[in-house]
Formats: sequence, C-alpha cells, structure tokens
Amino acid sequence: MNDKILELSNKLLHMKPEELSPSERRVLDKIASRSRISKNMADTNTSTFGQRIADKVAAFGGSWTFIIIFVTALVLWVGANVILNFSGRAFDAYPFIFLNLILSMVAALQAPIIMMSQNRQSEKDRQAAAHDYEINLKAELEILALHLKMDDLRQEKLVKLMEQQEEQLVILRKLTTAKTKEKAPAR
Repeated sequence: MNDKILELSNKLLHMKPEELSPSERRVLDKIASRSRISKNMADTNTSTFGQRIADKVAAFGGSWTFIIIFVTALVLWVGANVILNFSGRAFDAYPFIFLNLILSMVAALQAPIIMMSQNRQSEKDRQAAAHDYEINLKAELEILALHLKMDDLRQEKLVKLMEQQEEQLVILRKLTTAKTKEKAPAR
C-alpha cells in the first residue's frame, strides 16, 4: 500500500490501513490515483448459453405478449373442445385433463427457469449496489478532502490577516507615539 493511501486513510477515514475493507481500499486507491471507479459488472458475454436462455424465457414469460398469447391459446383450446364436444369429437372433453397436464408441465418448467433468471438478476443488483457504494464513498471522501483543504486555506488566510493586523497595529502605535510627541509641549 503506498504512502498516499496511508495518508488518506488516516486523514479522511481516521482508520488504520489494516482496518479498511477491500472496497474502501479500492476507493482510496482511486482517489490517490485520481481515476474513476469503473463499472465492473458481468455482462451478457460472460453468461452461459443456459443463463441467456433463462433470461430470455423469464423476460418473455413476464410480458404482456406472453399473457395475451397464453390467454388466447386457452380460450381457443376450451372453445374448440366445447364446440367439438357436441359432435362427440372433442380431443380434451370438459374436465380438460390434458390441458391441465400441459399447464402443469409449463409451470413446472417455467418456475425454475424464472428463478434462475431472478438469481442472476439479484447478483447483478448486488454488484450494482456495491458499485454505487464505492462511487458514493469516493464522492463523500472527495468532498471531505475539499472541506479540509478549504479549512486549511481559511486558516492560512486567518494567520495572514492576523499578521497584517499586527503589522498595522505596530504602525498605528508608531504613528500615535509620533503624534503625541509632536503635540507634547516643549520644556
């Protein structure tokens, strides 16, 4: 760990370097090197084929398009079987047992796929939250550093003003003593 990070950890966080979390070390390193915190999140290129399919199935399964197609298919299935039932040629008569089997299989397959996608999304959300935390911490530390710089500048200015005031008081005393000597009666 370089000296700049040691100085920043003591000055800004009031912590010893060994007490810092990895995230805080990364942030201090970025502040010391004056670089940005890059977004280091897993993109779709690193996901497997199965993960990409799970994401697409979950995205489609949660859309209005899926709901409309699914409801339309159910209405057509039930309507066709009711109409064909009058002629005795229904392929899935009234209790619609085959339809229930298909719906159960769709649900049995769709639920774990959606859960896989949700797990991947929650991991992405955790990474995004960690990234946001680092950005917020960096911003807070940089603001704190600016406050410290402003306090130092203000202190320097106060010291200079006090020195100037002291010089002016010395000059004023000299002037007043010179003026009183002039006004003093000669004996």
